[in-house]
Amino acid sequence: MSESLYSWGRYPDKPQRGHAASWRDDLPDLLAEVSKSHTSTLPYGNGRSYGDSCLSTSNHVLQMRSLDRFIKVDWQLGTVCAEAGVTLAEILTLAIPQGWFLSVTPGTQFATLGGAIANDVHGKNHHLRGTFGRHVLGFGLLRDREVWTCSATENAHLYGATIGGLGLTGVITWACIQLIPICASQINSTVVRFDNLKEFFSLSAELDHRHEYSVAWIDCLAKGESIGRGVFIVGDHAGYGALNVDKRNKLNVPLIPPLSLINNLSLRAFNHTYWHAHPSQRKQVRSGYEPFFYPLDRILQWNRVYGPRGFQQYQCVIPDSAAEVAMREILGAIADAGQGSFLAVLKRCGDIESPGLLSFPLPGTSLALDFPQKQGLLPLFLYLDRIVHEAGGRLYPAKDAHMSGVDFRRAYPAWEQLEALRDPSLNSHFWKRVTE
Repeated sequence: MSESLYSWGRYPDKPQRGHAASWRDDLPDLLAEVSKSHTSTLPYGNGRSYGDSCLSTSNHVLQMRSLDRFIKVDWQLGTVCAEAGVTLAEILTLAIPQGWFLSVTPGTQFATLGGAIANDVHGKNHHLRGTFGRHVLGFGLLRDREVWTCSATENAHLYGATIGGLGLTGVITWACIQLIPICASQINSTVVRFDNLKEFFSLSAELDHRHEYSVAWIDCLAKGESIGRGVFIVGDHAGYGALNVDKRNKLNVPLIPPLSLINNLSLRAFNHTYWHAHPSQRKQVRSGYEPFFYPLDRILQWNRVYGPRGFQQYQCVIPDSAAEVAMREILGAIADAGQGSFLAVLKRCGDIESPGLLSFPLPGTSLALDFPQKQGLLPLFLYLDRIVHEAGGRLYPAKDAHMSGVDFRRAYPAWEQLEALRDPSLNSHFWKRVTE
C-alpha cells in the first residue's frame, strides 16, 4: 500500500490509498480483493485528472503506474502496444528517434496510456485528427476476472464505452495505438497576438485548416473591447532536422506554500507582460516539441503553487452556432470576477466524431483555465454553467469537480449506456455525484 494519492487539482480533498500491481497477471486477484474489502475501487494512473473522476468512492484505488512495460512495437507501421501504466512521455522517448509521434496528445506528456483512453484526451490537432480514442487500435479490458480484447470490430460495445468511460467499464491492462510519421522532432510555428475575441475567430477560420496544430492563450482578465485578447499559435512538424528526445532539465516546486501564489495581482502582471511580449505581426518560430506541446511539464509538481486548498479547472466547449457570443459572456464574467489562471487556453474543435460514448469535444470552441480553490468560486461556476447550458455546450468530466447531475445527464445522454456496462466493482466520486 502506497502513500496517499490525489487528483492533480487536489480538490476535492479525498486522499486515496493505492494498491499496486507488479504484473498484469496480478490484476484479477488484486481487483477482486480490493473491491471485496472496500466495496469499490478504480484504476488510477499517474494522477493527471484534475477533479474527482479518478477518485474511488471507497478511497482505495488500483495503482497502475507500475505496469509500464512495452509489449510490441512496429516501426514500419508506427504502432505501439504497451501496458496501461506507460506514460505518453515514455512512448515519445521510444518513438521519436524512430520517426514517429503521438497522433493526438493532451497538454501533458505525463498522462498514462490507460488514462489517455479513459478520458479520451484531445489536443491541438482535434480539428484534423479528432480525439485520442480514434487512434486506439485495441486494448485489453479486465472485468469479471477475464481480460476482454476490445477494438472497433471485437467487443465493440466495450470498446466504445471504455474510450472516454472514465475507468468505469473495467481495468485497461494494455493498449495498442497508431502513431504518425515525422521527419524531425522540432515544430515550425507561427505566432501572433490578437486584440480581442473577434480576431481570434478570424485567425482560427483562416489558419486552422492550413496547419496540424492550432491553439490560443487568452488573457482572462481583459475587459471591454479587449475581451478575449491573446496569442494565437499554429504549428506543424518540421520537414527536416534531428529526431531528438527533449532532455532539458526540469524545474520543481519542492513544497506546497501556505497560500496560493496565484492571485489577482500576480495574474494581472503576468498577463499584461505575456501579451505584450508576443509580436503584433506574424512571426515564424522553430522550437522543440516539449515547449510547444507541454510548456507546464518543465515545472514538476506545478500544481503545488495553488496552495493547500488546490484548484479547479473549468473546461467547456460551446457549439459553433453560439461560440462567439457565449465565449464573450463567459470571459466577461471571469474578468469581472478577477479570477483565473496564467494559462487560459482557447481552441476550435473539429467535427471528427470519437468512437467513445462520452467523448467531450464537439464542433465548436473549447475554453480551459484553472481557478484557485476558495470561497465564492462556486457561484461563479454556476453562472458559467448556465451560459454553457443555454448555448448547448458541456463541461469536460476529466477536469470537473462541481458539475451538477442534471447538467451532466443532459449534456451526455449516453451516460445510461455506460452505466449499463459499468463494472459494479468500479465507481468514482464523480460518477456517484452526477448519476445519483
